Amino acid sequence: MNPSERQLSRFLSLVLRHAPESLDLQLDESGWARVSDLIDGMKRQGKRMDLPRLVHLVDASSEKRFEFSDDGLFIRATTGHSILLQRNHVEQTPPRWLYHGTSSTSMPAIVRHGIGKQSRDFVHLWSDRATAKKSAARHDKAIVLEVAAELMVQHGYRFFVTENHIWLTDHVPPDYLNQRFSQ
Repeated sequence: MNPSERQLSRFLSLVLRHAPESLDLQLDESGWARVSDLIDGMKRQGKRMDLPRLVHLVDASSEKRFEFSDDGLFIRATTGHSILLQRNHVEQTPPRWLYHGTSSTSMPAIVRHGIGKQSRDFVHLWSDRATAKKSAARHDKAIVLEVAAELMVQHGYRFFVTENHIWLTDHVPPDYLNQRFSQ
């Protein structure tokens, strides 16, 4: 993605995950918005958008942040919402270890309280270190934490996996973090 596409992708994330009202957009209970309403709202804000460009942005997102409905009339963000939605994520047993990317400035709170979902619907975890590191790259000093997911399941914690292979859980207490934090 070029810089202007990245900026538009971030704007789509903001609108579809956190602030649909910024474009007078209505999301249904599963997070779907009418594509035509999204394009119209973006144009009203002076953003250059049409259907081919929107399709390109969705396809170019390596993390598969967005998806179209089967009929192509609706769009939604796949994860990361701070607004309450009804999602039907499938509960699954995770691998032994999952990984979470964060910043060094978050570490004191994480060591004390664990990994919280903050303003999102779930804590986001990855099945490989490289993807977690890429996820954390937007932070000042990226740190990848190991999460003892298998042990968490044994202690009653639930995990879900999204269509784009992001593992979700409500909270990761500090006792389940491997103390060998890696950069």
